[in-house]
Amino acid sequence: MTRFLLRRLLWFAITMFVVMSVSFVLMRSVKGGPFDQDRNVEPAIEQNLKKKYHLDWPMWKQFLHYVGPLNLDERGLFGEGEKSGEKAFGGVLSGDFGPSFRYRDYTVNDIIGQSLPISALLGTVAMMWALALGISTGIASALRRGSGLDLAMRLAATAGIALPNFVIAGFLIVCFVFLIPLFPVAGWGSIRTMILPGFCLGLVFAAYISRLTRTGMLEALSQEHIRTAHAKGLSPGTVVMRHALKGGLLPVVSYLGPATAGILTGSLVIERIFFIPGTGSHFVNSAINRDYTLAMGVTILYTVLVYSLNLVVDLIYTLLDPRIALEDE
Repeated sequence: MTRFLLRRLLWFAITMFVVMSVSFVLMRSVKGGPFDQDRNVEPAIEQNLKKKYHLDWPMWKQFLHYVGPLNLDERGLFGEGEKSGEKAFGGVLSGDFGPSFRYRDYTVNDIIGQSLPISALLGTVAMMWALALGISTGIASALRRGSGLDLAMRLAATAGIALPNFVIAGFLIVCFVFLIPLFPVAGWGSIRTMILPGFCLGLVFAAYISRLTRTGMLEALSQEHIRTAHAKGLSPGTVVMRHALKGGLLPVVSYLGPATAGILTGSLVIERIFFIPGTGSHFVNSAINRDYTLAMGVTILYTVLVYSLNLVVDLIYTLLDPRIALEDE
């Protein structure tokens, strides 16, 4: 276990370095900059802004400065920040993502701190919908294999996988906002505002979970110990819930890591459609506005989430199936 975690930690460091390096270079290689959209900015003012944020430095020096904390400038990382009493940028390694280039009264840490709980709550609601719908329909489909119910469930799951969430969101908005006004069209802060965007976000993942649950349950129900349980006279419900379900959910558990990360990244579109002030909205705005530090901060955040969730899935997998052990070599 210890060697497994140490190896994962090493790969995490390598992955983070590659992601930061590639993202840093790609963003600064795209034409345009964070100050190009300001109205009537004089060339001298733009030059001062670039100097303040060290965008006039060579790219390699900007990268080292961003990773930090490195004292590459006697004035502090952001110009005269230390002399004027402003907090100097400490670098990503110290947990500081720096100031936002567009929201200049806020740091990237402030923006993520305000928006991440909203995205996490939206993702939690979406995951609850996905698990409830996916597991229940997958079990029902497996138990009624070859029936009309099984065919209907598989067709619904295929449609859910094929349709992007913004198409589903548009259809549900027309149905449950305009035709049948049950939910508000936008906003955040109450349970009614969470149900529809959470359902739209989780429906695609529910379709995948339904297919995986059906496959896993069919394999589990064909095992010898399940036939033995039936032969002993156990009720079908007991056989399914106590013996088959644990093994049948193994494919779902493997999918939950990337699915949870996908729900967070998939919320980019849903948050824009429903005007939810989450991290996804800021990520889209950072790309539009060329807000380098905010885009990098959200990218790093998503990378950490994906890697951490996959590690948690590997650990849970061994608890569900004792036959699977973590490699210590």
